[in-house]
Amino acid sequence: MKIILMGVAGCGKSSVGVALGEAVRLPYRDGDDLHPSENIAKMSRGEALSDSDRWPWLALVGQALRGPGIVGCSALKRVYRELIDREAGGGVVFVHLSGSRAVIEGRMRGRTGHFMPPALLDSQFATLEAPAPDERAVVVDIDQPLAAVVAEIVGKLRGLGLAARPQTPRIFRPM
Repeated sequence: MKIILMGVAGCGKSSVGVALGEAVRLPYRDGDDLHPSENIAKMSRGEALSDSDRWPWLALVGQALRGPGIVGCSALKRVYRELIDREAGGGVVFVHLSGSRAVIEGRMRGRTGHFMPPALLDSQFATLEAPAPDERAVVVDIDQPLAAVVAEIVGKLRGLGLAARPQTPRIFRPM
């Protein structure tokens, strides 16, 4: 199983990724760790990334999923998701962690130590193309407890016929 947890900055990709990884016994990798230092510096200055900034990073995200696993990556546009799927060798399921701007902004303002400032949230929402019905994707509302988000994802993965073998996660970190 190859899963991308996608959505705008602050939607909980890292928290959900760790918890989901434990629940379905797959390794989780934060896509932010694959960004070149130039991208992180640009976002830290409050500058949105361009497509040309994103392409090499998205290719690395896809390559990180050449085997089973979970990666957190914004994957905001369909063309980004298509590139990730190609680089991963196909079969990627995109889990869109969807939430209102108010919920996500509140979470962003409450977190510390992350390079992405809340000022870039508008550009993230402007860029976001929600997965279309013909994409291999599910949507989960993040305005619920972390355990409920993970349970909903596992249920939707099963609905796609994927063999998720859940277990009770041992540790839940707050989103």
